Amino acid sequence: MDTILHLAGYRFTRLTGLQELKSDLLGFCRERELCGTILLSEEGVNFYVAGKPTAGEALLGKLRSIPGLDGLTARRSLCANRPYEHMRVKIKREIIAFGIDGVDPAMRTSPKLSPRELKEWLDEGRDVTLLDTRNNYEIHSGTFKGAVPADIDHFREFPEAVRKLPGDWKARPIVMFCTGGIRCEKAGPFMEQEGFQNVFQLDGGILGYFAECGTAHYQGECFVFDQRIGLNAALAGTGSILCPRCQMPVTVAEQSRTGYTPGASCPHCRSNANAEQRSG
Repeated sequence: MDTILHLAGYRFTRLTGLQELKSDLLGFCRERELCGTILLSEEGVNFYVAGKPTAGEALLGKLRSIPGLDGLTARRSLCANRPYEHMRVKIKREIIAFGIDGVDPAMRTSPKLSPRELKEWLDEGRDVTLLDTRNNYEIHSGTFKGAVPADIDHFREFPEAVRKLPGDWKARPIVMFCTGGIRCEKAGPFMEQEGFQNVFQLDGGILGYFAECGTAHYQGECFVFDQRIGLNAALAGTGSILCPRCQMPVTVAEQSRTGYTPGASCPHCRSNANAEQRSG
């Protein structure tokens, strides 16, 4: 079986000629049998694609040739199977939906904290708050020990969640994190607009941390938005699946529990059904 290379990355920069770029990139990718998605916007590019290593590296070179994307980096991992069914190139208003005016990561982001720096802080037991900016169903798969969830179901809900945080958080050191870093590029500047004075973002997100520091101070796996569902510290699929009924991630351990019926339901469905019966 041929090795499949997965590439993921983003860059906030000013892009023009989006329709021409879309057509060019789509033809380039399909010609090389790549699969995945490239999101184009006037604010930049966000991509997650997979295919033969030579094809993936060729795409990265193609992207770097676009004005504003020179030096573009990508996170690499190997897959046993194709994680996407099709190749899509889409033009969007934002490469990560947020909906807040005045937040421009191409101009400014919050200070970045490297994975090794965060590990050192946690090893030392520093008084720092870890804020998980991901959605609740993602956090179910795993997160940093002691991290505070934003308690949202969609990233567009993050601004309102920030406004509900305790007032005394505005002076304390906060390290926010997400899967690969892109959400924090917008979340950090927004928090600063709201008066938070000591905000950092984990550079490269959880997956960047896995690559450099393994699972130190982390519990579980990392949810990803493709057919792999969950990744471990080696950035390999864990065997987790999505429940076809409730769409929650189901780990290998949960697949052996009472309440899991392959292709029909999972323990989360049963738990939610019991809760509804009690409330009814």
